[in-house]
Amino acid sequence: MSIDNTAFTGLFESLLADITAVTESVECIEVEQESFFEAGCYLYRVFPVIMELKYTEKTPKNATEILETISQNVNLAKDLVGDCDKNNQPVSDSELGSIIGQLEGVIKDIGECLCLIPSATFGGKGYAETAVRSLSEEMQNVHFKVKRPQELQTKELEPQISFAAEQHKKSKMATESSQMPQLTQNIRIEVKQPQPQPQELRTKELKPQTSFATEPHKKSKWEIGSSEMPQLMQNVHIEVKQPEDLRTKELEPQMSSTKEPHKKSKMATESSHMPQLMPMESDLYSVNVEVSVSTESSQASNMPCLNDFLKITNQKSQNENVNKFLPTLPQVAHYIEPMYDTFFCPLTKQIMDDPVTIESGVTYERKAIMEWFETFSHLEDIIPCPTTGMKLTSRVLSTNVALKTTIEQWKDRNEAARIKVARVALSLASSDNMILEAITDLQHICKRKQNNKVQVLSVGILPLLIKLIRYKNRDVRCGALELLRQLAEEDNEGKEMIANAMDLSTLLELLSSSHQSVRHASLLLLLELSRGQALGEKIGSAAGAILILIRIKYNHQVDPFASQKADEILKNLERFRDNIKQMAEYGFLDPLLNHLTVGSKEVQMEMASYLGEIILGNDGKTYVAERASPSLFKMVQSGNTIIRKAAFKALAQISSHHPNARILVEAGIVQIMAEEMFARRIYDDPMNSKKEAAAILANILESGVEHDSIQVNPHGHWISSDYVVYNIICMLKNSTAHEFDINLIRILLCLTKSPKSMATIVSVVNDTEASYTLIELINTQHEQLGIAAIKLLITLASHVGNTLAERLCKTRGQPESLIESQTETNHITEKQAVSAKFLAKLPQQNLTLNLALLHRNVVPTILQRIILIQRSGIRTSRHATVYLEGLVGILVRFTTTLYEPQILFLAKAHNLTSVFTELLTKTSSDEVQRLSATGLEKLSLESIKLSKPPKIKKTKLTNLFHLPKLLSSSSSKRRKIPLLCPVHRGVCSSETTFCLVDANAVERLLACLDHENNEVVEASLAAICTLLDDNVDVHMSVSLLSEVNAIQHILNVVKEHRQEGLWQKSFWMIEKFLVKGGNKSASDISRDRLLPASLVSAFHHGNGSTRQIAENILRHLNRMPNTSTSYYTM
Repeated sequence: MSIDNTAFTGLFESLLADITAVTESVECIEVEQESFFEAGCYLYRVFPVIMELKYTEKTPKNATEILETISQNVNLAKDLVGDCDKNNQPVSDSELGSIIGQLEGVIKDIGECLCLIPSATFGGKGYAETAVRSLSEEMQNVHFKVKRPQELQTKELEPQISFAAEQHKKSKMATESSQMPQLTQNIRIEVKQPQPQPQELRTKELKPQTSFATEPHKKSKWEIGSSEMPQLMQNVHIEVKQPEDLRTKELEPQMSSTKEPHKKSKMATESSHMPQLMPMESDLYSVNVEVSVSTESSQASNMPCLNDFLKITNQKSQNENVNKFLPTLPQVAHYIEPMYDTFFCPLTKQIMDDPVTIESGVTYERKAIMEWFETFSHLEDIIPCPTTGMKLTSRVLSTNVALKTTIEQWKDRNEAARIKVARVALSLASSDNMILEAITDLQHICKRKQNNKVQVLSVGILPLLIKLIRYKNRDVRCGALELLRQLAEEDNEGKEMIANAMDLSTLLELLSSSHQSVRHASLLLLLELSRGQALGEKIGSAAGAILILIRIKYNHQVDPFASQKADEILKNLERFRDNIKQMAEYGFLDPLLNHLTVGSKEVQMEMASYLGEIILGNDGKTYVAERASPSLFKMVQSGNTIIRKAAFKALAQISSHHPNARILVEAGIVQIMAEEMFARRIYDDPMNSKKEAAAILANILESGVEHDSIQVNPHGHWISSDYVVYNIICMLKNSTAHEFDINLIRILLCLTKSPKSMATIVSVVNDTEASYTLIELINTQHEQLGIAAIKLLITLASHVGNTLAERLCKTRGQPESLIESQTETNHITEKQAVSAKFLAKLPQQNLTLNLALLHRNVVPTILQRIILIQRSGIRTSRHATVYLEGLVGILVRFTTTLYEPQILFLAKAHNLTSVFTELLTKTSSDEVQRLSATGLEKLSLESIKLSKPPKIKKTKLTNLFHLPKLLSSSSSKRRKIPLLCPVHRGVCSSETTFCLVDANAVERLLACLDHENNEVVEASLAAICTLLDDNVDVHMSVSLLSEVNAIQHILNVVKEHRQEGLWQKSFWMIEKFLVKGGNKSASDISRDRLLPASLVSAFHHGNGSTRQIAENILRHLNRMPNTSTSYYTM
């Protein structure tokens, strides 16, 4: 587990900072550079070991002791290096020897500390433990040699390999310093795998290096960490050669330093004193790095120097990681093995891929020399050699097989080493540039050769790349994604490795990135993975993968490239049927429909089953109807029961969207469904398809298609013919399946919209027991079936209402069961609503039904529920309004049969006048207002009959004697004399005589005249007209109505409405006001400027009664001549 202790963490940071300071100080030392450099390299290689201690999951108990000891030694090394700094006072030879000796002791002590790290610290990582043990052994055996004084004096003439060294020129060395350019041209850095026999290095001059993936002791995959760095850095060897060496070894890999007789003795001696590599265990991550610098090579100027390799910059970053100190490592891997002049084409200055030799003996890149030849278009042209100028007599090109083979081997060796160095760079990830350079290098390597991809995948780079796709830098993310795509390209095994190592959810997140480059790179990688035979199912099963791809596909206007690639990925995913189902669920139906139409029977059956299972949107249903209807019809008519069921299920869903009806009807679905319902028998098929066919046919008819134009069979029968109606009613009588009955009733409801079909249905219901069948279905336990039956009865009520009312009353438990319900009142069900509506729609004057309702004592229940609905409001249920309208309609039924004493008593007992008056304004339903006004009209017509003058009985005493006037007056005051109604000329009340005046209903009826609904206005006018009837005191009525400004409300009705019935009632009342209202009423009416125009229109276009009334009003207004001989002007 990681160490969280603050003091312990501080020890780590201070130790790393001290090591950095030592390595930086090395560049300021001019004496004994090799020894100090070697010491700096050892400290540099301790970096990953320290980090391993910090981040290991099994921290050793002696970790603090080890770190403190290393820290003490590093501080000592820091002081020793500081004493030799060029900025300090010069040190004597004896002091220098002492410093070198102490520095050697520091390295050995640190090596001993590394031995104390327990094996358990490495968590089973054998390669890490081996690397640390090797480094420890090497450091314990280190030996730094101190040069003699004369060697130190001649050192000033040698190439200075330092980080920031200044050249101290002296006059006595002027001639030797002139050789510096030649010396500095031939610096070579070798990082080699140590071998038991040093002489073996010289035998491997051009032998291709063994691939990392083929070494038996290597693993196929590694989690590369910073703990591997010791093995990579332990074999640094610096060698300075004379220019003659390079000229004499043009094609030999420079594997080691050699001595030549003509070299100066002091140089030979110095070379012999260079740090030697000790025999040790083979490095698990062997990297042979050779950097050759030559002025003869066009690539030499960009080569890194030694200080590029050893320099450690102390960058400040919030990321507490040692990798921040190593930003330039990838530069080492640019050219691992030297590039020889013969590798370069003289024309392109690039390494040749296809070297060919021409007549002059010079080798060129084939393409380049052919382009050179093409510049001499005529055959007679003399072609010179581009290099030698020799005149060529032939254009023959000979492949330089030996050179081509050498270049290929050189590339293979270098690429293998570059792959390993790139792996280290990616594991360190010190800077964005380091990562990008490593990724770019790997991309070029993978592009050149397929086998290089295998090597990249086998050395542990894959986990690092997958980690980098979440990197903060966008370019790094894109580079990692592109490299992963390259590794997966044309390699099924590589695809599987990447898919198994990667969390696909991460890749899917990148598809929604705000950066287009990241989205495109992610899509390209996913596209490559989707081409794998076994990966399509895995991609499809990733949460949201298909949904995201569909969204990108349909977003063509925003990103055409992404849309195209998403479409290609989806096509690859179609190989798996579960993916097709997911695509259909998310609205992408093309794959499913394609397999449905052209697939095998098994595939068609599965696709049809999917189509029935998924929930389609309306657009999807229409698309399926257009594309797949013929195929589904064929499946319905097939003999395969499973296929038929799947097809019926799919057709039921797409037919539920009404706009699809036209498409399906044109394709012939009605004939097929009619055959299934009326012609096919159960013994023909194990499946009884009548229920499914009825549901589909009901969906089609409910869409509103023209019934009379739909033919059901070749025998001339149409959907509205008697043949269909009788068959359906017959099946309804004999059926026991509730779902089937519901669909049959749905079909009958649709057929009632056709006059021809309605006449047939009415005839069958009147003449047969079909009405009893429908009424019995009201009490069925299946609520939806009962609702469907009641809806059909409501539709038939206007045609066979009396028959239905009589048979309803003869049915056991009816009609009270339509009102009484076991459900709670505050939750109104659809069945309650349609039941009340059915009772209200039956003929209101049917006395049998009204008495049956009275005897079942349903009125108190109705009134109680009306009050509850008014209190709670109609928002308690979506059926509350219909239910309230039905309840009020049932009450209005009783007002049409008030001649029956029992019903008259009921109306008085429950004060229906006050009930209707309250409902006029305390409801938001137009139908309730209309019904209330109608009920008041019926009740008001009875008022004149019920209103009687008061009867005052006189005693005998009063007949015999005449009392004094004073006593008589006081006696009359003591007696209670009832008030007379000015309209009905008798004693009235809203409860006993249903008087509208006493009930204060007049003002509310006048308010309803301003309603937008014509039916409400007409019903209110009809109720007010009862107060102007000839049987009442019209003068008093007009006076009473004038007081509440009734004439103005009536004139507004004439202005706002044009219906014949409204005009007739309005003109009739206006005439009453003109005749009985006196001058004031006539003046108010004559001042209305719009009334004459309405009267003229009614006079020309109204019916007989309306025209006559309009003519009378025009005469009263002096707009027409009066037929009477006496001319009276109002």
